[in-house]
Amino acid sequence: MGVLLGYRLFQLLMLPLVGAAASAAAAPKGCRTRCGEVDVPYPFGIDPNCSREGFSLNCSRTAEDHEKLFVLNVEIVNISLPLGHARMLGEISWQCYSARTNSTDNRTWSLDFADKPYRFSDDLNKFTVIGCDTLAYIRGLKGNGSYRSGCVSSCQNEVSLDNRSSCSGIGCCQTSIPKDLTYYEVEFYSNFDSTSTWNFSYCSYAVLLEANQFEFQASYITMTNFWSNRNSTVPLVVDWAIGNETCEVAQRDITSYACISEHSECLNSSNGPGYLCNCSSGYHGNPYVAHGCQDIDECSDKYRYPCHGICQNLPGNYSCFCPRGTYGDAFTGTCTHTQHQKLPSSTKVAIGTGSGLIFLLISGMCIYVILQRRKFIKIKERYFREHGGWILLEEIKAKERYFREQGLAFKIFAKEELEKATEKYDPNRVLGRGGQGTVYKGVMEDSRVVAIKKPKIIDESQKNEFGKELLILSQINHKNIVKLLGCCLEVEVPMLVYEFVSNGTLFQLIHDNNSASTFSLATRLRIAHESAEALAYLHSSASPPIIHGDVKSSNILLDENYTAKVSDFGASKLVPKDEDQFATLVQGTCGYLDPEYLQTCQLTEKSDVYSFGVVLLELMTRKKPIYFEASEEDRSLASCFILATKENRLMEILDDQVRNEGDTELIREMSELAKQCLKFTGEERPTMKQVAEELDRLRKFKQHPWVPQNLEEIESLLSQPSVDHETYYHGIETTTSYNPEKRLGLDIEYGR
Repeated sequence: MGVLLGYRLFQLLMLPLVGAAASAAAAPKGCRTRCGEVDVPYPFGIDPNCSREGFSLNCSRTAEDHEKLFVLNVEIVNISLPLGHARMLGEISWQCYSARTNSTDNRTWSLDFADKPYRFSDDLNKFTVIGCDTLAYIRGLKGNGSYRSGCVSSCQNEVSLDNRSSCSGIGCCQTSIPKDLTYYEVEFYSNFDSTSTWNFSYCSYAVLLEANQFEFQASYITMTNFWSNRNSTVPLVVDWAIGNETCEVAQRDITSYACISEHSECLNSSNGPGYLCNCSSGYHGNPYVAHGCQDIDECSDKYRYPCHGICQNLPGNYSCFCPRGTYGDAFTGTCTHTQHQKLPSSTKVAIGTGSGLIFLLISGMCIYVILQRRKFIKIKERYFREHGGWILLEEIKAKERYFREQGLAFKIFAKEELEKATEKYDPNRVLGRGGQGTVYKGVMEDSRVVAIKKPKIIDESQKNEFGKELLILSQINHKNIVKLLGCCLEVEVPMLVYEFVSNGTLFQLIHDNNSASTFSLATRLRIAHESAEALAYLHSSASPPIIHGDVKSSNILLDENYTAKVSDFGASKLVPKDEDQFATLVQGTCGYLDPEYLQTCQLTEKSDVYSFGVVLLELMTRKKPIYFEASEEDRSLASCFILATKENRLMEILDDQVRNEGDTELIREMSELAKQCLKFTGEERPTMKQVAEELDRLRKFKQHPWVPQNLEEIESLLSQPSVDHETYYHGIETTTSYNPEKRLGLDIEYGR
């Protein structure tokens, strides 16, 4: 569905630590354990006598001949045993006003789980209302009582709407729900409708949905038919539990107690009455069936459970020790051979006398090492959880086919795997260092060469979203964007693994004097066009849109054919989610920073356009974006360029090779494009898509100069001012005269 950030559930090969993966296979004999793309683990079931009471589901075949899983005609897309969650697709309630008939039409939706073991998740869901003059109520049953709450959203006009992912009350409102809610329905307040806003918004919407799958956009208001589709659905999370008793009470009746597997444990439900079963630490599988919890063979997974000596699997645990004749720490691979030599009799007596003490000391040391090792494993598991690893694995689980069809690959790497690939981060493997971290060259076990980014810090407030956002970035598949291959989440600051690009950066190519003879204007124009295409893809085609936030020549890599590949679009560069992020994000590099961003602290797609304009100047002038040793007015490349164009001195600041090629018309149009990118206010700048289209036109003009060009019209348009704006640009006063609807003789519709 287009109006949400998407229902992002993906599937890869699961790591052995994920217990839910084996659960479906443990259901009673002869019972189906899968419906379409969804695993159906016991206590759930499809066939008769295959489920616990209350957990029976329907597997139906759709008109498109696909199997789908349902409960009460609501589709289920995922079931999690360890978390006690089930994801469903709920419908949207709507109310629309017709100015033609002066009447209001609506459809409201309700869902009743009063006699089922499901409650709407109070942690993951929020009641969401969208509209410009809307008051909607949510009513339901909470335990043995009733519940009612509401949410109001308003907006005076289309200009007041703001594209941001959180609901602020302007066009969008969200409110939490209580625990133990088993039934809900939606009601619109009739005195609030769209009669005063119908000219730009005539529909209102209300729905209970999974909050972190929703990002508000102004288009939900202005494109009012977006959600009125009768088939629109949104993700909704329900918690489920066994019975209505606590663990203590349930364990008294062995005939009905659900946690029947050995090595299982009981946990009271956090949302209403009932309990859940989980496998004990060191075991995975299905705790609801006999022998369902199986021992994890730690020795078969050397990345999660490292052992560089002799590994011995134990029930619920494992041991690791050095081979005979050696001593040390087998966990870290520091086993050392024992030195043998003949000893005097007195020494042997002394050793024999102290052997008991030494044995006790060694035993104590071994116990200490084991405890430290367990502590280390728990720390890694804590980091993995804090960075959204479990959520990531659960969402990975459901769409293997999508990744296979798109030719995508995303892997969660173990810490030891990346240490081995970089030879424990050998300084000789460093590809580059920056303020955000260090990039190393890594060679994986399959001989594949990768680039491993080891950041210095992570935003604490965004930890839980990190894994989920990485999956969004992993879907990016563009020839001019460096591919994100995977991540490592079991460290304090998550590490990212990218494809390796062999020919260095554009910054090195531009500012390395040795490459001057081979760096033609055509090559510069091609690299600029490829980079613009990549940024336009991030802004317009990625879902959700991605703002790079640090566009610069050192973040544009070149492969063996000198094809441009934009890099370093980290998870923190997704479209900001709230006002706090606007205030705390520090994006960009000195010399490339958008001056409007410095004033508003609001990062937008037009911030990338400004930074790209500086890169375009670098390509044309071969000058660095900033010179700290120069005078204040000559310090900024952007300022020097604006002043030079104002004083008709453009040719003086161009690179000799560009100037000597003598393509005056092409140079003039490239300069005009750079000037539009460097406008002080974002609204006056073109979009990256328009920049890419213009560079494509200039490339074709460069390759085929004999194609007739309407130069008279171009000159006429460039000489006719439309709206004069007195602005200040890096301390230099300039007057701009640019008609954004006619640029370089092209009819282009502008919009943010």
